Parts: sequence; structure tokens; C-alpha cells
Amino acid sequence: MLKTSVTIYTDGACSPNPGIGGWGAVLISKEHNLRTELSGSEVDSTNNRMEMTAAIKALEALKKSCVVKLYTDSSYLKNAFEKNWLNSWQNNGWKSKARKPVANKDLWLCLLEVSKKHEVSWHWVKGHSGNPENDRCDELAVQARKKFAKSN
Repeated sequence: MLKTSVTIYTDGACSPNPGIGGWGAVLISKEHNLRTELSGSEVDSTNNRMEMTAAIKALEALKKSCVVKLYTDSSYLKNAFEKNWLNSWQNNGWKSKARKPVANKDLWLCLLEVSKKHEVSWHWVKGHSGNPENDRCDELAVQARKKFAKSN
């Protein structure tokens, strides 16, 4: 049986950074004519944590194993997978080249686990460049952050 192909766009926002964060994701399956938007927020976060959370939540939303093209404007997120930073960090006991603890280890471990369920290719898209799906993710992330800030 062929796996469903899904395109995912993600973004995170945090203001101030660190501070209240929001994330947004758009999931698109053309073969099933589906489009889903997700968003959320956290009280004490960073831009990087929100970027990672968006990817985690989007991948977790997929009910079965899929072929995923994941687009992010976070080079931190993309490069961790595409440039094998994650393998290096794991092999070094979750230490950076400078022998310091890797930031966001909890989310990296979660991302590794959830991405195992799918065939994920990571792609970078320039943020705030007119890409409609990336722009929508930014809107979702900012709205989620503002809604959380307003209610607390």
C-alpha cells in the first residue's frame, strides 16, 4: 500500500525571546484534498523551541505513516536533520562541538521519535518572503502567542 504524501509548513514566534511563544503548522494532502491548520502557545519559550514544537505537533497529527515534505524557515531545525547535527550530538553524549550541553534536548528527542514514523524530508523556505503557506504559519503562531498573552 502506498503511503500518503503530506506537505507540512511550520513556524514559531516568540516575543520577547525568550518569552511567550506561539507555533503554527499547515498540513496539506493533495491526494485526499485535505488542508489542516494547527497552532498553540507556551508561556515560557524561545523561537527555536516554538519552531521545533510546530514540527512535532504537525508530525504527531498524522494518524498513519506518511511521506512528508516539511518546510520550515528555521535553518536550526532543518540543518539538525540535513547536516547530521543530531547524529553528532548523540554520539557526543548530547554535547555540542564546544562540549556544552545541546539546547532543547527534550524536543530533539521528541522530534527524533515522531519523525521515525514517517519518511520526512526537510526543506528550508525563507521566512516573510511571500510564501503563502509559510506566511499563514507565521500568522497562526503570532495569533496563538497574542491570544495566550491576552488571556493571562
